[in-house]
Formats: sequence, structure tokens, C-alpha cells
Amino acid sequence: MDQTAGPILEIGVLLLGAVVAGWIARRIGLPAVVGYLALGIVVSPFTPGYVADREQLQLLADLGVVLLLFEVGIEVDVLRIRSEQRGLIAAAPIQAILTTAISGVVLLLAGLEPVPAALIGLSIALSSSVVIVNITKSRRRTTDRPTEQALLGWSALQDSTGVAIAAVLIALLGTGGRPLGEAAIGLVAFLALTLAVARVLPIVLRGLRAEHDLFLIVSVASGLALAGIGSAVFGVPLALAAFVGGLAISESPEAAEARRRLLPFRDLFAVLFFVAVGTLIQPDALLRGLGWLGLFLVLIVVAKVAVVYALARATHLPARPLQLAVGLGQVGEFSFVLGSTAVAAGAITNDTYVALVAAVALSIALSTVLVRFAGERPLEPHGEPGLTTGTT
Repeated sequence: MDQTAGPILEIGVLLLGAVVAGWIARRIGLPAVVGYLALGIVVSPFTPGYVADREQLQLLADLGVVLLLFEVGIEVDVLRIRSEQRGLIAAAPIQAILTTAISGVVLLLAGLEPVPAALIGLSIALSSSVVIVNITKSRRRTTDRPTEQALLGWSALQDSTGVAIAAVLIALLGTGGRPLGEAAIGLVAFLALTLAVARVLPIVLRGLRAEHDLFLIVSVASGLALAGIGSAVFGVPLALAAFVGGLAISESPEAAEARRRLLPFRDLFAVLFFVAVGTLIQPDALLRGLGWLGLFLVLIVVAKVAVVYALARATHLPARPLQLAVGLGQVGEFSFVLGSTAVAAGAITNDTYVALVAAVALSIALSTVLVRFAGERPLEPHGEPGLTTGTT
């Protein structure tokens, strides 16, 4: 038998299993992503029965994260957000900074070192782009259009702010044993390369617009190559490099077309990413880290959901403040990457890391269900409840 037949068969079986798990989840009123996470737990080495090849699954999941964050970077359009909901420009970055600061201080008091505490605090501050997109497109959604726009815009600005903070924290963390100065030089050099690519890539894509296959190949290859170069040459984490690469070309007219063509690949690999997250939930480590899990969940509610709600009301966003806050109340893909970076550098223990992974799974499940029941009337410009109560 061909040596590659087994791995190919396993990928096919896992994807079919994800279809079944996602379908079952939706039938019982849960989002499909909960089914994907549950499948990961079932095929993990920590539960009886079939065990998936985690290395192979992790590689595919890493591809998914890179394409996902490259596409999210492309999606960030600050000018559009500013014209549609100006309050977001201030509220989302303030929330990311406040949540990081509050969570970081609490985690510092709980025993983490300053930089790891800030890094995990930033993880708590950021939401899941995939989950938020699913919330705004779900057939069971109760959101109205302004709230959906606010969810998408807030998430995009969260990620943009998070990248800047993460770059500093990862440099301070000294991943890979690299001195702070060397890490900073590597980041600046990568930014210079990215800006150069941002000048050239739209021209190339413009020339290939009629060549659908070549346009797609260049779009995918650019995201993967930028992320790979950023990590291998400049020491920038893969996901962070991918997001910066997408952000650099976001203002070009070709960016929207590149994003549209990347979506099927992103969605496919995102499924494998959530299955991979499920395989990391180790029951014995989770039992030892239950205290951390409880603390992470409390911080998500107190330092994130409550802060989003307060800022949404203070800036008079034309959205439903409670629904917006609950919709953003999960820990997501970028947060998972930051946690992985911290545990790989030995900055946090495996028990703490497993607790963070469990917080990703639980917060996604809870926010995607509770957001349906959190609808309230949006605010008028002077902060009073409006008359519009319709949903999409």
C-alpha cells in the first residue's frame, strides 16, 4: 500500500467526521464549531478509541491558521469601519488594551511572570474571527445588521491592536532564545519586507485577474510564503506574520477579490484547526489546571464582556450593546497561537496551557449560544433605546 494512503484516508475520515459532528451540533441548537471541538476530543490520545495523527493534523491546522489570519488581515478596512461606525475606531483598541491590562495584572497576582501574564491577558482580550463570522451568518442568528457590522469591525480592530501588542510581548518573551534587540530588528526587517510586497503584490494580482487559477495560486502562496519567511528568517510567529502580510495589502482593490477566493480554503482548514484544538484538551492536565480555567472564564466575563458592553454604550454605537459584548465573549485562534508561543518558550506550564485551550472551547460554545438570547434594542445617538427591534 502507498505510504501516503493512510494519512490521506485519515484526513478524509476526519473531515467526514467533522461534517457529522457539525450537523449533530446544529440539530441540537449548537454551532458547528462545537461539534468540531468535540470530534477533536474524541480522536485525541487522551480518550479511548481511535487516535488521530496529531502531527499531521497540527500541520494542516497551522496552514488553516495562516490562511485564516492572512485573510483576516486583508479584511481589515479601517476607512470603511470609520465611515460606518466611527465609535469602533476608539472603542475596540481601548477594549483590547484595557482587557489585556486588567487580565495581565490579575494573572500576575495569580503567580505568572509579568510578560507571560500580559501575553495570556492579550489572549483573553482577542476574539475568534471565525466564530464571529459564523454568528453573523447563522440561520439561527437574532442579530440585526448594525450589530453584525459592529461584531465584524470590532473583531478586525481587536486583531490589529493585538498584533502591535503581541509583537512587543513576543520580543520581550525572547522566544527561541533570541535577545530583545535581535527580535526587534527581525520584526522591523519583516515589516519592511511586507511593505515592499504590499507595493508589488497588487500589481501582480491585477495582471492575473483574468487568470482565475493563477490569481488563486498567487493569493494562497503569498500568504504562506510571507508567513514562512517571517517565521524562518525573521523570527516572527507564523500567525502574526500572516496577519501582518494580509494587513499590508488590505487597501488594494485586488484585496477583496483575493479574500473571496481564499474563503473556501480558509473554511476547510479552519475545521481542521478546531479539531486540532480539541485533541489538545488533556483531561488529567485540565483537572490540575481547573483553577486557571475558572480564572480565565471569569476574566473573559469581567475584563472583556463587561468592558465591551460599557464601551459600546459610552460610544453610542448603533448596535445592541449586550449582544455585541456576548458575541465577542470568546477566546479565539490568535489567542490560541499566543498561548502556544508562551508554552513553547517555557513561560507557562502545560497545565496552564491546557486550561487556556479549554477556555477557548468553552467560551466559543457559550458565546455562540448565549448571543442568540442577548438581543436588546440598539442605542439612539443620545444613548436612549431605539424603536428598531427587528432581526435579520
